[in-house]
Amino acid sequence: MTLKSKIAGSWYPGTEREIRALGERWEKDAARGDVGTAETPNVLVLPHAGWAYSGETAWTAVRGVRRAPFRRVVVLAPSHRAWIENRLVAPDADAVATPLGEIKIDREWLDRLALLAPVARSDRVHDAEHSAQIEYPLLQLALGNGFSIVPLVMGSFGQDQMGMCARALARLMDAQTLLVVSSDFTHYGDDFSYTPFGKDGGENVRRRVAATDDEAFAAMARGDADGFSAFIVRTGATICGHVPIELALRAFPPNTALVRRKYATSSDDCGDYSRFVCYLSASGRAKWQGEGKTVLSAEDRAYLLRVARQSLENAVRGGSRRGAMPETGDAPKATLAKMGAFVTLNDRTTGALRGCIGEILPMRPLVEAVAARAVDAALHDPRFSPVTERELGGLRVEVSALTPPRPVASWHDIVLGRDGMTFEKQGHFAVFLPQVAPEQGWDLPTTLSYLSQKAGLSADAWRNGGRFETFQAEVFHE
Repeated sequence: MTLKSKIAGSWYPGTEREIRALGERWEKDAARGDVGTAETPNVLVLPHAGWAYSGETAWTAVRGVRRAPFRRVVVLAPSHRAWIENRLVAPDADAVATPLGEIKIDREWLDRLALLAPVARSDRVHDAEHSAQIEYPLLQLALGNGFSIVPLVMGSFGQDQMGMCARALARLMDAQTLLVVSSDFTHYGDDFSYTPFGKDGGENVRRRVAATDDEAFAAMARGDADGFSAFIVRTGATICGHVPIELALRAFPPNTALVRRKYATSSDDCGDYSRFVCYLSASGRAKWQGEGKTVLSAEDRAYLLRVARQSLENAVRGGSRRGAMPETGDAPKATLAKMGAFVTLNDRTTGALRGCIGEILPMRPLVEAVAARAVDAALHDPRFSPVTERELGGLRVEVSALTPPRPVASWHDIVLGRDGMTFEKQGHFAVFLPQVAPEQGWDLPTTLSYLSQKAGLSADAWRNGGRFETFQAEVFHE
């Protein structure tokens, strides 16, 4: 399914010819004052009003990525029409479309994100939301149609969930990914319930609003997420995309700086500042760290999934583990390293768990651990009856390759979205993989309460005593 733009022809021109003509005009005007940049940006902050108001402002930043070889674009956008809490909402569709053509949604990247952070899917939310849609044709003008897109709409977040989503983004961002943050700045006037500088509509109001936006952007420019958040609370500033901005700031690696490209308002032509909206564009370059540290290549992961699939099918059809292990003489070198592993089986249609068994300690080659635990997940998970031959085609296999567990001084040291965790107390033991809390949308106290109950203890047993260890995982599935 493809989501076609609902704002083409109103918020921006409705034909390819008109869009390209407007882009050429913007480029001609922007080139006159072009000072250039030392490096191609990989972070953009863009307004999302109709192009008649904010398009030229947006282009001053977007033009910095023209013809850049980005393979995907992640768009963080605020929700204006749907109530969303502690979730990132992605489309369920396979693509989005504008008069410039179709852009595929990167479903694989989204699936990886969903293992680390709470992600919901809703075409209805995206169909009605302009803050993401308005950016698509701008990106097509700059990058062509050779990229995929990951549009994420959001509302409000608790502290734990915000941190979880930020860590997930930081982990998945790489050199081939452009991050776009969609936000307008101050909305001034009675209908926005924001008139701290009076209602006379004069130039003095614009100057004071601009100074307020300057203060907000100063925190953004230095990557100060706490400072930006405190500014919003202290001033009540009506920056509609303050949540995606804060999320991006919390995901940024150290020393990420943003440079402002243009600032304008909706009333700059008419001069009436009794009611207006402000637009700011900016760009920067982040040195993402996370995904480049992966241990297993795409080929390694595909091999391990094949081994897991063949092992469980052999075991189910044979009725036992005997003879289930396939030949692994051609195993890639990385899969022969000693690592812990879990194999998880889910129903392809409903996503319901059908089996999950693993080993935490690195006791044997990863490929052997995966093969053995695939069989155990199918036949020996005590929570379920053994998988039947009839079910095989309806199961999705997921593998988690684990780093060695390390003790932590306190549960406060556990980082949701990054860490798997074990809890041991009074002879009781339980483990959660890193993806469990994000999949359920739990904060840390809720996660630990369920972990305690899984260990056979009371829900608050984690608060006093016990031993915690953490580990990380590379998670991949069919």
